[in-house]
Amino acid sequence: MSRIGKIPVRVPGGVKVSFANEMMTVEGPKGKLTQKYHSVIKFEDKGEEIIVSRPNEEKQTKAFHGLYRCLLNNMVIGVSTGFSRTLIVTGVGYKAEVQGNLLMMSLGYSSDIYVGIPDGLAVTADGGKIVVSGIDKQRVGEFASQIRKLRAPEPYKGKGVRYEDEQIRRKVGKSGVK
Repeated sequence: MSRIGKIPVRVPGGVKVSFANEMMTVEGPKGKLTQKYHSVIKFEDKGEEIIVSRPNEEKQTKAFHGLYRCLLNNMVIGVSTGFSRTLIVTGVGYKAEVQGNLLMMSLGYSSDIYVGIPDGLAVTADGGKIVVSGIDKQRVGEFASQIRKLRAPEPYKGKGVRYEDEQIRRKVGKSGVK
């Protein structure tokens, strides 16, 4: 049995989960998410928790078992509490601010960088800190990754855009002594 797949998904109050036509739909106080799933996986609703099961021990079925359990769990968490990712902007003159539906960033290039904020995501920025939040974990992580790629942190001074929980491995520069 899959270690992840056998754990039941807890459904908090105010969240409705439904399965129809190979689509799982999760509705909660923050919004609604839908996801297609493979027909080999079965979902059993037991009130406050959902049990995900599989009919056989084939390798692909085992992979689907853990995958759809995690996707369902992330959807339930997303519509009830939401997800957020925090980025830190480090460097002299580096800054970020939100202007309407755009994220404006000064990252040491000759001109500022403007990034469009996708629908369904909320972005707040105050100088050196950017917080990306939303109900879809995949979209939040992907947008935060796109922001980080604009100026990845460099190992000598640590300048650039990094995740809040990321540790930069610093290198020692040249000493200048012969």
